Amino acid sequence: MPASLKKRGRLHLKLHISRTVILGNLEKMSAAKVKMRQKKMRNQPASVQYSSTSTPNVENGGNTPTTSRGGDGQSDHPSTERPKSSHHQGGWVRGHHKDGGGYAKEMPKYITAGAFARARAAEVSAMLKAVTKTTGSCHVFGALPKHMRRRAMSHNTKRLPRRLREVANRMREKSLQAGSKKKKEQAKSKSRKARRRHGNLLLEFNRRQRKNVWLETHIWHAKRFHMVKKWGYCLGDRPTYKCYRPCYRAMSSHCLLQDLSYYCCIELQGEEHKLLASLSQLTSKEAGPTFAAALCLSGRRQGSVVVYRAGQYPSQPLGPVTFLWRPRTQGSTHRQLWIWAHPTLKQDLLPELQSVCQCCEAVLPPVVPVVKPAEVVPTVESEPKPEKTPETKQITGTKRKRSRKDANGPPAKKILGDGTRSPTTPVTWKSNSTGIVINDLTMEIVRYRLIGPQSHSVLAETLEAATDCDEMNKSQPSSLWWPEHCKDESKMILHQQQADVFNILKGIYSTGELPPGTVLGLTVDDPRLTLPTKKVKALPCVKQAQEVDEEKRRELMLRGVPEHCCQSFLWEQSVRNNVTDNKISEQELNRMRSEVLVPGSRLNPTPLQGRVPVLLVHQPGKQVGHEMSSWGAGWDLLLPKGWGMAFWVPLVYRGVRIGGLNMSLKHSQNKGAPHFPHDYPDCPAGVCFQGEQEAELLDKFKRRPPAKRTNYIKHGSLAPFCCPWQQLAEEWELIVREGGEERKGDSRTQSTTEADAAMEVTSHQDVTVTKPPSRFTVLRNRKSVKLLSGWCKPSTSKGQRPCRVGEVPPLNRSAKMSFLAAHEMTVVWVRLTLLSKGKPELHAIVCVPTAEDLKLLNKEPGSSGPQEPPHRDHFKSRIKRCKKGSKKPAASSQSSDKTEGKGLDPPSASDPNPTTSEDTKSCSLPSSDLVFGLWPDPLPSVSSHCSRVTLGWVTQGDFSLSAGCGEALGLVSVAGLLNTLLNQPMEHRGMVLLRNPTSLQYRFAKINIEV
Repeated sequence: MPASLKKRGRLHLKLHISRTVILGNLEKMSAAKVKMRQKKMRNQPASVQYSSTSTPNVENGGNTPTTSRGGDGQSDHPSTERPKSSHHQGGWVRGHHKDGGGYAKEMPKYITAGAFARARAAEVSAMLKAVTKTTGSCHVFGALPKHMRRRAMSHNTKRLPRRLREVANRMREKSLQAGSKKKKEQAKSKSRKARRRHGNLLLEFNRRQRKNVWLETHIWHAKRFHMVKKWGYCLGDRPTYKCYRPCYRAMSSHCLLQDLSYYCCIELQGEEHKLLASLSQLTSKEAGPTFAAALCLSGRRQGSVVVYRAGQYPSQPLGPVTFLWRPRTQGSTHRQLWIWAHPTLKQDLLPELQSVCQCCEAVLPPVVPVVKPAEVVPTVESEPKPEKTPETKQITGTKRKRSRKDANGPPAKKILGDGTRSPTTPVTWKSNSTGIVINDLTMEIVRYRLIGPQSHSVLAETLEAATDCDEMNKSQPSSLWWPEHCKDESKMILHQQQADVFNILKGIYSTGELPPGTVLGLTVDDPRLTLPTKKVKALPCVKQAQEVDEEKRRELMLRGVPEHCCQSFLWEQSVRNNVTDNKISEQELNRMRSEVLVPGSRLNPTPLQGRVPVLLVHQPGKQVGHEMSSWGAGWDLLLPKGWGMAFWVPLVYRGVRIGGLNMSLKHSQNKGAPHFPHDYPDCPAGVCFQGEQEAELLDKFKRRPPAKRTNYIKHGSLAPFCCPWQQLAEEWELIVREGGEERKGDSRTQSTTEADAAMEVTSHQDVTVTKPPSRFTVLRNRKSVKLLSGWCKPSTSKGQRPCRVGEVPPLNRSAKMSFLAAHEMTVVWVRLTLLSKGKPELHAIVCVPTAEDLKLLNKEPGSSGPQEPPHRDHFKSRIKRCKKGSKKPAASSQSSDKTEGKGLDPPSASDPNPTTSEDTKSCSLPSSDLVFGLWPDPLPSVSSHCSRVTLGWVTQGDFSLSAGCGEALGLVSVAGLLNTLLNQPMEHRGMVLLRNPTSLQYRFAKINIEV
């Protein structure tokens, strides 16, 4: 063998061995290295590849190219896509591959110039495309080696070499242009010091008042209270500090202050007989005094009444309102009436008033051109774009300063009144037929409420009767209302009489001694002039009390304020506007104080702008029951708008406590009075409130983990977040109608009979076709409530001793049926007092005790009470299967088919609460509608669901600091209550059981209907 052949053979052997070693190393390459290599090569051009064919002839330096559509849509170019797997492809491939990677076994014998040039041209174009393509990570800095790159080159192109600066500048301009198109250029926000300047701060506050109305004391409350957005207002709910007991002590022994300016005032003007004829359609004498009550009609008393839709009494109530008549003017039958209503009631009351008064013609307010101040505009683009000169052109990224042109514009004014109302919204409606005019005075009058026995002492120290003007001011014409008023001798005599009555108030020991609803008109000096240097607690002065004439004081306590002293200039809109527009600013007042010779002394003479007309309206305290009479009495202070803070701070400096919405609820609870809209479930506002409360409580319940939630199904609570009053009233009507006759001669216990009757009624509820049930109502007929109260044997707190009542006809079956015939589908307001320990909670259940329960009470008077047996949760297994089904859909479908055939497990015979037909119906609901621990809709029988028959629910409940025990206020079915009283022994009449939704423990309670 020739030496050349041996040498060539050894060379081929070495190449084969080296190739085998390299391929072996590549196979052993880790996945991480492969990923890293692919990441490095992701921006490189893909190789031009040719698929191998079985033909032995090869040409063009590779296999015959296959024609496939490239990215440009042309079919004559070879494919440039990256192969997914390199082991099954032929042709030339970059890199090392197993078994030679499809290298040609033989060298090509010839090539075609055209095809070879096209293949190479495709590779060159792919390479050029990859080189010229700029991605997000590519930059001109990539042309520099790593040791020459600097961070400062990104914003300072002079750091780059000269050959790269031009490219870098072009790229920077291009990126800036692209950024300005995508995102608008925003001006820098002002510094905090600039934002806190008075002008800018006022503009910001005005902007924030466009959505929710702010009271004049909003900023004062926002610094000290938890604020809530309710009824279109921003209101203080509760203080940020602990003050529950101090506030109760203030209401009991001193004074609590609240801002009630969010209450809406509606003014009616017209002839007296026409006003009374229209308003009589909204009320009824059976429910108490109406708008035509003699004392109220004279203007000496403030009245309160529940209004209904026109001619719909006793159904379709709207809610409670308070009203105040302006005292009569001699020789005129024209009258003026103010009606105060809750914000949620106004939207239903105003259309009803317009309907009965026939005031359908809206009087549009006059269009006044208002020059708006220059406001701070958040973005530069939103401003008008005049041609900018080089001097006025703003540099990007600099702070915007207020221009001199803006600074010379009119200053911003503080919003007084309703800032959400449009200037073109009508607030006045008149009738051409009746001559009645309706004005909406919402937020036009400030209303403060002082609660407590020393409220009159606080007012006596804060307010001073207005001083007379000098002769010089009287002789000169003035645009202010007080100098013109002083020129009339009769008006000054009336003012002096009102001041004398106000001074008599200082000799009264407690606010509750005055007749309820007394009204006093007065004109006072600006209380800021007598502001003390530090807080002092206002207390009754013994010396001043001794100086008061005893006969005048006794006459004031018995008869109240004389009618002519109830007049006030606050009724006149022109005076209100004059006082509001001419109020002295704090800055001007401080300047006048600084010029006083003796620092801290009062300004003398009093500025002419410092006289304010006010109205003092007495608020009665507790008027029902036999205990704590007149507790919670106080005064309401009515002011013109704009003077809120001028009176608020001086009142706070007299040592009063401040309360919010939460304390209003507690005040009503301690008085034993229903609170609007919480305790009016038959009114539209009450229905809306109940829906919102249910959604809020349900959302709070769902936020807790399922393992930490209370299982209300096991506790026997059908509706822990709402009270189904309609269903309760319907069920009790059916129980009394169909199950009451079967009681004669029956020796079973009373509650067992009621439960069986309820079960029977609810089982036949689906079969019987009846007329649609009427809407339930709350019993408000005075005579009927008084009769029902006598049948309940009213007693004091904890049932210690019975209270004396007048002669009441005996309660028998005929009296019950006649009472129910007159009042169908009704519930009644009751007060519940626990006989032992316990604290009632919201939506607690009021139940009927069995005969065994009453025997237990006789044996152990201090007994805690019986217990409810635990209920069975029939929905727990379905919820678990639903959760498993979401994880294993295939398995769940099979198991659901099996369980559908079998049905739910029937309750055992030992179960104290077997499922009724309603329960079975509820169990057939889809699992997606179920919530763990809650009954789904529709609910089963609410009256017979537990072992004790349900009478009603609690709407307010807590430990009463006044009674020293747990007290609750709620509503019960009238039919159920009469049925219970008729079957109870005389010594236990009015005894019920109370159980919280989260507990199985019943508590004995005494039911009282206070009149």
